[in-house]
Amino acid sequence: MRPSASPQVILRHAPGYDVQLIREIVRDGMQVLGLRPRGRTLVKPNLVAAGPLFEHAHTRAEFVEGVLLALRDRDAGGMTELGVGERCGITIPSRFVFREAGIDPVLERTQAVRHLFDETRQVEIQLRHPGRLRDAIFVPEPVARADFFVNCPKFKSHPWTTVTFSMKNYIGLQDDRHRLIDHDHALNQKVLDLQYVIQPELVAIDCIVAGEGRMLTPVPRNMNLVILGDNQVAVDAVCCRIIGIDPLSVEHIRLAYEAGFGPVEASRIRLSGDVTLEAACERAQGFEVGLVRVEKYFEGSRISAYAGPPPGHGPEGYCWGGCPGALEEAIEVLRLFDPACDAKLPRIHMVFGAYQGPLDVSYGEKVVFVGDCVSFKGSIGEQLIELGSKYRDRSELDPNQARHDDIYAKMAKTLKKLHAARNEPYIRLEGCPVSVAELILVLAELGGVKNPYFDARAAVSFNRAYVAWQAVRAAGFLSGEPYQVRDFRERGEAAPDLALSAFEGK
Repeated sequence: MRPSASPQVILRHAPGYDVQLIREIVRDGMQVLGLRPRGRTLVKPNLVAAGPLFEHAHTRAEFVEGVLLALRDRDAGGMTELGVGERCGITIPSRFVFREAGIDPVLERTQAVRHLFDETRQVEIQLRHPGRLRDAIFVPEPVARADFFVNCPKFKSHPWTTVTFSMKNYIGLQDDRHRLIDHDHALNQKVLDLQYVIQPELVAIDCIVAGEGRMLTPVPRNMNLVILGDNQVAVDAVCCRIIGIDPLSVEHIRLAYEAGFGPVEASRIRLSGDVTLEAACERAQGFEVGLVRVEKYFEGSRISAYAGPPPGHGPEGYCWGGCPGALEEAIEVLRLFDPACDAKLPRIHMVFGAYQGPLDVSYGEKVVFVGDCVSFKGSIGEQLIELGSKYRDRSELDPNQARHDDIYAKMAKTLKKLHAARNEPYIRLEGCPVSVAELILVLAELGGVKNPYFDARAAVSFNRAYVAWQAVRAAGFLSGEPYQVRDFRERGEAAPDLALSAFEGK
């Protein structure tokens, strides 16, 4: 799809999650934008996590249903498939989150197809634009084959990228193997690279109840808005203005703007709808965004954080896309799951990057060195410690050799490592990045905090989904050589036609 030369953003009032009202709003918006679904139509919500702890983390099922019904209403006979696809949070089977979020019954009612991106073949798409992180990127087959793509994110803050609106929702296009590659200090560039895969014909943002402060466990904010548009850079720019920040201060939005994916200037974006920008701004006054350095985030708590620069950065550098943000998300999950979390935790010291300062460690306190790039030379008590970086340059990482993480294998490995280091003053966690899941396990074990992975209320449903996911892998659907789209999807070219040629005869 060619980015709209004169993009339009529509702001509509929605007092709650009424499916029929959302259907009407999206249908009317598509009419204003001159859009009708065609061919393989794919809706991509944000389903990073769901369940009691994550009530406000995901695009609500009622919202997704309203969008699907609106697409049915606007179909003039050209739609051959209507599907919903997503890869939820790392190590959690997507089929579990589809169920927990209430999406499965929505698919039954709307006769839409479920695409679990961690249970489908991955397609290698060639990239040729300047500044790319690598020459190819992997996405699920339904994305590469989509003719009409609908991005349906949740309006939220984010600890790695300040905000997650339309563009950032693309991280969920990749399965675990490829999602974690470049999910570090280059995360915003990775978000840009994914824009070259496909552009949405329609953006429909669930901003009825927005999420402040963080990504997995956001603080709910009643905004009562549905935000629609035909260009996601323009949509994200308007969303930034609603919460009072400069769109160009958000790195992935700035990069996409500079690459020509859309405008951010207010004068180049047509606004319409029954809510003015000024009225929307009033609803968002004081909205708390992400992007807080880890040292400041844990001030006043029993966790002391120390962050050095990531590889290739000067002394003031910081890994916004990696381990520090994962720690912030992990502690908030534990705080929600166990209200006594902070009282139970002993004093723990978390170290990131090439840290060169002192560690204020008292007798018996544990130090956790986090990530492949961590390095340190100094004393912990009376013991002299020298840790070297294990970071591998991204040029050495081959996505074709990437492997899935298994949550139970991760649990066993982490618990074994903690047990082996129980009498040592420190422990080292390897990974780039170390995932939220692993940090949850470490903090829960060190602090005697309730572990959400051992929650009996979700155990049966989770394990059923886990076994089904493993069965799909064992059947061979995730093994073998990936498909490869050799024709690069230049902006403005008929990308779906190019992509289809890669599947003929396979």
